[in-house]
Amino acid sequence: MKKICIIGGCGHVGFPLGVALSFGKNTEGNITLVDINDDVINKINSGCVPFQEAGAEELLKKCLANKKLRATKDMSAVKNSDAVIFVTGTPVDEHLNPKINDVLKVIKLYLPYLNPDQLIILRSTIFPGVSKVVENMLVKSFNAPCKLAFCPERIVQGKGIEEIFTLPQLVSANNDKAFEEASEIFSNIAPKIIKLELEEAELAKLMTNSWRYLEFAIANQFYMMVEERGYDFYKILDALSDDYPRAKHFARAGFAAGPCLFKDTMQLSAFYNNKFFLGQAGMLVNEGLPDFVVGQLEKKMQSLKDKNIAILGMAFKANNDDTRESLSFKVKKVLEFKMAIPLIHDPYLNTEPLDEILKRADGVILGVPHKEYLDLKIDVPFVDCWNVWRNK
Repeated sequence: MKKICIIGGCGHVGFPLGVALSFGKNTEGNITLVDINDDVINKINSGCVPFQEAGAEELLKKCLANKKLRATKDMSAVKNSDAVIFVTGTPVDEHLNPKINDVLKVIKLYLPYLNPDQLIILRSTIFPGVSKVVENMLVKSFNAPCKLAFCPERIVQGKGIEEIFTLPQLVSANNDKAFEEASEIFSNIAPKIIKLELEEAELAKLMTNSWRYLEFAIANQFYMMVEERGYDFYKILDALSDDYPRAKHFARAGFAAGPCLFKDTMQLSAFYNNKFFLGQAGMLVNEGLPDFVVGQLEKKMQSLKDKNIAILGMAFKANNDDTRESLSFKVKKVLEFKMAIPLIHDPYLNTEPLDEILKRADGVILGVPHKEYLDLKIDVPFVDCWNVWRNK
């Protein structure tokens, strides 16, 4: 494979993949990132990483200096590619049903630029069966067989480039030729290739994220159960896990948010005709935690009406600038219903300085445990479900 084009390539999935592939021995460094965001395209082409991504800045500069990678808005760049990777995932609608057409619309948009000799790879999470629908669409458009693969990403947000080189890659395809070519691409960057059928790979990605979501739900349910009765959840957790190997991986409480875990759990539920009761229960627990922490602060302060309440951390995870589906915004809404005055702060966003926020705050809720917050000593009532300030 000499030329690879990544559609949606300037985002959190496409960008780390593009940078990683630029150093692959069989790609010859000819990677094109196609996107619609002019600002992000210009940033990447000028050597500026558009979001928090560990290790990306140095590698991007090397890519650009060696002309291994470029970003563009020009859709026609797809025409001359040997492989085209789509990173458009399947979102869910307001009724928590998968919006399959959102993926298909992107594929349809690029059909005039695709041909049967190219390998088409789907990269982001998709609803089980969508690969087959895409295959049918391509065959009809080409009036010939196609080469289609689904190779899901499984990276942690903000550490994608680091993990791409260390994680096994699941590879599924509609025929042997497609599997061979997809394996050739990913064997450049992954230590191991694991073969699955298309539907198996689609389910594997959803099951991975749902499992993680449920781990958080268990911890959050225990946290709410114990704290509501006046006990210290983390004291109990520390005791039960102390030198006890079977509790080694027990998740800690905290907001389970972001663009994937909730969404993919709901997709898996839809796949099982809404009979995935564990997933639905996990959603109720995790989505209920913002209401719980606001309620806990209200108990401490008697009333939140007209009180300045600082929310520290608006990203969906620590030490990151990505606010997609962050539950800190749900905390803000709950506070507003309580007629409180939310004061928001995040060191990775353009907000008021932290010291000014804390001077005005009558109470504090820790939204995300960014490293900038770890050593704070809060002298007003606070709720910290992450266990950062308990011993401060």
